[in-house]
Amino acid sequence: MTKTPRSVCPVCLRPVPASHETVGDDTYLIKECPDHGAFRTVVWRGEPGFGQWARPKIPSPPRTPRTRADRGCPLDCGLCEAHRQHTCTAVLEVTWRCDLGCPVCFASSGTGAPADPSPEAVGHLLDHVIRASGLCNIQLSGGEPTVRQDLPHLIRLAKAKGFPFVQLNTNGLRIGSEQGYAARLAKAGLDSAFLQFDGTEDAAHVSLRGRPLLDAKLKAIAALSEAGIGVVLVPTVVPGVNDHDLGAILRLAADHSPGIRGVHFQPVSYFGRYPAAPGDSQRITLPELMRLLESQTGGAVAAHDFMPPGCEHSHCSFHANYLVTEDRELSKLSAGAPCDCTPRAAEDGACKAKAFVKRQWAQPEKSLPMAGDAPDDLDAFIARASRHTLAVSAMAFQDAWTLDLERLKGCCIHVVAPDGRLVPFCAYNLTAMNGETLYRGKS
Repeated sequence: MTKTPRSVCPVCLRPVPASHETVGDDTYLIKECPDHGAFRTVVWRGEPGFGQWARPKIPSPPRTPRTRADRGCPLDCGLCEAHRQHTCTAVLEVTWRCDLGCPVCFASSGTGAPADPSPEAVGHLLDHVIRASGLCNIQLSGGEPTVRQDLPHLIRLAKAKGFPFVQLNTNGLRIGSEQGYAARLAKAGLDSAFLQFDGTEDAAHVSLRGRPLLDAKLKAIAALSEAGIGVVLVPTVVPGVNDHDLGAILRLAADHSPGIRGVHFQPVSYFGRYPAAPGDSQRITLPELMRLLESQTGGAVAAHDFMPPGCEHSHCSFHANYLVTEDRELSKLSAGAPCDCTPRAAEDGACKAKAFVKRQWAQPEKSLPMAGDAPDDLDAFIARASRHTLAVSAMAFQDAWTLDLERLKGCCIHVVAPDGRLVPFCAYNLTAMNGETLYRGKS
């Protein structure tokens, strides 16, 4: 059994003691609420092992804590003085309206949405981010941000305030259907699109989003690539729905290089109203994703390629980088080497993550020039690698059953609450079994 973290009760969200228990190759989070009983949920299955997947960090508290650590994690978010990581990405929700009604949604957007924040309010929230964490990466999110007619203005606003990397979290429907819209976003300064993309088959889109969307997604990819906006595909991975399609998603991404800059898999998390606890068969863990990617790519992507993150907590994610060759195959770039497990300052990891995202997820302007009239193999490799690289990663967001407060304290993805507080993503979206939230809609 591991050291004792804490978690929350899925029924009442009360902080409770918790521990990890490994049985065979599987690791479970077990906890007990004095009022609502015991809970046991799988969080890790198979190799690489839960205990070996580590990258120690020296905590770096927020530059300007907004709240005090009085009641204990996760009840003091703001960020509080006990948080252990700087902001890598600040998620700013610019609307709660949406043009889809997805069964799977962090924000439960669309129905009965409040009014959009004004441009002035958005500007004030960006100022709060600067005071709290400096010029981090900004992700404009929602809802669906493209329902706002003034979205280009908001992008220009973020750029004018000095944010070096502005990304759009989008379903891509308007981008793919409205002629010239992607070009307007690019002209405003948009660097990257975090594009919801659940599979190469329409069955996955119907199951997760309620309608066939593959053609619309492909049109969005084409429009964004033509406009010079880097594309990151973001599949929500659900067992029995699209977990068989992961290799095909990578092949599609390679076929659309260099427009597509990365694929960022997100194992399904259970936010919203779930009167019955999701069964372990309804979950897919990070090591399972690694092994599925290996089997579905014929070993071109190998489980041992992936490394723990340098920014967020080790058990939150994995990543590796690949060169897309001229025949559209994947060749590993930063992989296979053992992780340097010397403890490093968490702030250093955040800085490196921000720089990598800006460099990799934005579309490169042009290839590096080759030396001489007859380039050698190294020249050709450098020229190819300057454009045709693909980042493959995954992020396991936590819900009320899987929440580990040790992980939460190391979170570097922070939602900008309407009152300007920065709240770790998993805390902001956390819901009890009846759908009651801890932070969303409470400020």
